[in-house]
Amino acid sequence: MNYKHITVEAVTPAIGADIFGVDISQPLSAEVVAEIRAAYLEHLVVFFHDQTLTPAQLVTFSKRFGGIGYYPFVAGMPEQPEVVAVVKKEDEKINFGGLWHTDTSYLERPPMGSVLYAVEVPKIGGDTLWNNMYMAYEALSPTLQKMLEGLRGINSAEKPDAAVTRTHRMAEAPKDAAAIVTTASHPIVRTHPETGRKALYCAAAHTMHIEGMTVEESRPLLQYLYSVQQREEFGCRLHWKRGMVAFWDNRCAQHNALNDYHGYRREMHRVTLEGEVPV
Repeated sequence: MNYKHITVEAVTPAIGADIFGVDISQPLSAEVVAEIRAAYLEHLVVFFHDQTLTPAQLVTFSKRFGGIGYYPFVAGMPEQPEVVAVVKKEDEKINFGGLWHTDTSYLERPPMGSVLYAVEVPKIGGDTLWNNMYMAYEALSPTLQKMLEGLRGINSAEKPDAAVTRTHRMAEAPKDAAAIVTTASHPIVRTHPETGRKALYCAAAHTMHIEGMTVEESRPLLQYLYSVQQREEFGCRLHWKRGMVAFWDNRCAQHNALNDYHGYRREMHRVTLEGEVPV
């Protein structure tokens, strides 16, 4: 795309781009919003630097790209319920989201995207990885691609490795999720509703098994798919600085928040955007 209002610089050939020339705390014209969305669709995750945002401004920015979604297990900030504080404290060993996943894929309508703003970052460590799920799908042989057609994964919030990462924040800001269904069946191969491209849509964090198969029967195929999804050549890595914002597409990208900064505090503010039923 020929960008006229912003500057877009790719981070790696696979995924990720820095966006310069815009203060997202301010009202944005329709033209600027359209260019940001185009960069987001092309690069799957985009990064803004040196931003200063209140929770309300973070929500206002996010609303330019879709309706605001929700996180079922942790209450939002009292002054801005649409924003969830993603925190790891100095004395904690478990971090929030510290494994490969796409956000809340266990919901019937998983989020379209997520916006994450760095409020406090550790002196060292605390990077986040993103990987391109279009490339993961395209790396499979035509035979395996055909075999995956029609297969669905059962995704659950109760998979232990993922469930444990939210325990501290649930204890501090509990949310009654009793009425929310947190198990969902989704296609293993998902077609992006805007680009039309196919992406692998299963994840080590939340996919329990393939629908119609046992956990044991599913494990070899899923483990292979996870290994392809996590290949380094499909990814980028962000070293956070205070004031950075990441905006990513949960429909075709996975991410992993590295847990390598024990003894330091990290605080991020997150907004999720409503999505659609995957097809």
